[in-house]
Amino acid sequence: MEAVSKTAQWTAAARALESEREDAVFVDPYARTVAADTGFKLLDRYAGAGTVEFLAIRTGYLDRAIAKAVADQGIRQVVFVAAGMDTRPYRLDCWAEGTTVYELDRPALLLAKDQLLDNSEPPNGIVRQPVAVDLAGDWTEMLLLAGFRPNRPTLWVIEGLSFFLAESDVRRLLGAIRKLSAAGTVLLGDFASKFSLVNPLARPFLNALAEDGAPWRFGTDEPETFLAECGWQAREVRQPGDDGAEFGRWPYRVVPREVPGVPRSFLYTADPA
Repeated sequence: MEAVSKTAQWTAAARALESEREDAVFVDPYARTVAADTGFKLLDRYAGAGTVEFLAIRTGYLDRAIAKAVADQGIRQVVFVAAGMDTRPYRLDCWAEGTTVYELDRPALLLAKDQLLDNSEPPNGIVRQPVAVDLAGDWTEMLLLAGFRPNRPTLWVIEGLSFFLAESDVRRLLGAIRKLSAAGTVLLGDFASKFSLVNPLARPFLNALAEDGAPWRFGTDEPETFLAECGWQAREVRQPGDDGAEFGRWPYRVVPREVPGVPRSFLYTADPA
């Protein structure tokens, strides 16, 4: 797999460790399988700077936001953008019968994932549809050919992707998603702040990613404004440690957003503008 794709196994390893805690925020019974040895080696390599804690919080936040969107909006069409080693189609119990889940990612990753899961099937009534694409290119046609219906309300999840893309690619991606989104659509995702890309305390982590061919390239200090420029209205934006994005895992003080020069992560829920 490509270097960026392998980071999906790193985050799966972090999910496995969280799942095995007595006070787990979530339980992912597939995480250790899809992480494989590669994921745990990378977890050791990328340790530090609150990464494991953040990954637990991000997963917990998105799990709950996904369940809320599905229940409140009656959504039956879901797209995981850069799905990686995510196993939510298998492990979450919020899906309604008749839901189709599209997983977008690179061909080699999707193939490796199916092999690791031994071609497991999601629960009855749920259709999982892998779609092999390059998200930095033109991917919308492949999604449409796979059966995606842009006139239906959709839940889009973009987890752990934007850091690795150029700003122009992030804008293009969010704009393309907006064009495919009907009323009732919900967008979930995360951003890093600009300072997170140069944070000296995270330099070993950032250097390791760059050495492995997966450098962080994009951050924003104004997620609400950035989303609006791409056609989205932020419903909520949370930093780890905020209410609804803490789960007893965040070990640091939450610094007010008006304070400059602070590494931050943002978790968001947005609607089409």
